[in-house]
Amino acid sequence: MTILLPASVQAQQDKKSILQGNEYYRQQQYDEAAAAYQRSLGGSVESVVGNFNLGAAWYKQKKLDDAIQQFTDIAGSATDKTLKAKAYHNLGNALLESQKLEESIEAYKKSLLNNPKDDETRYNLAYAQEKLKQQQQQNNPDQNKQDQNKDNQDQKDKDQENKDNKGQDNDNKDQGDKDQQNKDNQDQDNKGENDQQQPQPGQLSKKDAERLLEAMNQEEKNTQEKLKKKKGTGQGKVVKQW
Repeated sequence: MTILLPASVQAQQDKKSILQGNEYYRQQQYDEAAAAYQRSLGGSVESVVGNFNLGAAWYKQKKLDDAIQQFTDIAGSATDKTLKAKAYHNLGNALLESQKLEESIEAYKKSLLNNPKDDETRYNLAYAQEKLKQQQQQNNPDQNKQDQNKDNQDQKDKDQENKDNKGQDNDNKDQGDKDQQNKDNQDQDNKGENDQQQPQPGQLSKKDAERLLEAMNQEEKNTQEKLKKKKGTGQGKVVKQW
């Protein structure tokens, strides 16, 4: 005979099981963690924390099919964007570990749709895309050769175009120098007036634009370096717990 416990007592037991599971998880005892999380479910699928962390424990145990199914179900049913983003992130990790690269890329993209600021997911997405590109190159070497030949031909065409333009530039050089001299004279006449003019609102000088671009590039570089230091040389397959 099944004994039904009061809801408050059941909730306390479920919480205790989750805390036990979290402790096992921190100690990398993933079998025990998974068992504790399963106890927290109480025979239902209502426990969000228990279900989510159970999927994480399965991932750590390399039970990838179970983890994929668990996070697919959570991501599909979740209405909270934070939960959805984490579920898709972990789903992407499990798919990536299973060498299902295209599917992992789609999962990471869905995670970023729900949390665009997650650098870990963005890093994993870039890693999966690069790995897929390498796989495609290995599977289709003839196409790679054709692409390389096309790139070489494009470069030759560009070099020839530059050569032709150089001859035209030489013909126009004398006229250009003359026009420049006239322009310099005019600019000198207007210098005093231009010095008093204020920059137009919303416009950047060339120097300011270059400085802004350099700062943006440096910020992106710093982000990548930070992620590499955090995760090492491989992909940043950080599995998220709830």
